Amino acid sequence: MCGMRIAVTGSTGLIGSALTRSLRSDGHDVVRLVRRPSEAGDEVEWDPKRQYVDTAGLVGCEAVVHLAGAGVGDRRWTAAYKKEIRDSRVLGTAAVADALASLDTPPATLVVGTAVGYYGDTGDRAVDESAPPGHGFLADVCQEWEEAAAEAEEAGIRTVYARTGLVVARGGGAWGKLFPVFKAGLGGRLGDGSQYWSHIALHDHIAALRHILDTEELTGPVNLTAPDPVTNREVTAAMARVLRRPALFPVPAAALRAALGDFAEDVLGSQRVLPTQLLESGFDFAFPGIEEAVRAALR
Repeated sequence: MCGMRIAVTGSTGLIGSALTRSLRSDGHDVVRLVRRPSEAGDEVEWDPKRQYVDTAGLVGCEAVVHLAGAGVGDRRWTAAYKKEIRDSRVLGTAAVADALASLDTPPATLVVGTAVGYYGDTGDRAVDESAPPGHGFLADVCQEWEEAAAEAEEAGIRTVYARTGLVVARGGGAWGKLFPVFKAGLGGRLGDGSQYWSHIALHDHIAALRHILDTEELTGPVNLTAPDPVTNREVTAAMARVLRRPALFPVPAAALRAALGDFAEDVLGSQRVLPTQLLESGFDFAFPGIEEAVRAALR
């Protein structure tokens, strides 16, 4: 890519802000979709709930990266918040896809940031992009989420579903909540610790998104996870080693269910997800191991 105009939703989030910095540092023109009237030349107004996008601001964009959505682990899963999680993804994706399809010259590429929640609980079984959808709330949301981009696909836009694992970073997401707990010496496994956590270093996640934008052969689902998924028990041990703190405080499954409600089943669930499409397309991970990823997050 050289000097492309790229639109990004969710540009203030953990991944979106890092991607925006990365693209701009290489000379790309990044347009940010914001949920208010635009106040700067690099902003485009949109409102996913109203299915509105100011399409004039997207003219000339060669790619769009759609990352917006309510945080899955930000609040307890009440019925109202589960609806917000679903609507923010399904309605937002439909709004973006429909807006792009309506353009006289649509962008060549749409990357929709979805999640490995698509596969449901896989236990010890390893799955890649060829696996069918799983069962449960997040699996159902992910299916609807990806189906909402149908208008873009039908318009001939190369559409990629970047199914993201747990991003290892200090600045946000699930791992952003783990670091201070472990630094205080209060960390421990969750449940029995046998569940697989498909993780990816933030650096590798951004590099993978850039790789997807660059690689025209990639289309459909692409897993953004490290090549060697590890269990929560192994994550706990790696965090303790890197931070040089004990990890003596396991959180029982019953306590997680009391604190998190329905979300606890996903925390305790196991997803052993492999990034087959990334690897076969020539992507190289800078931090493939869990300890490497944790150390990278601290730098």
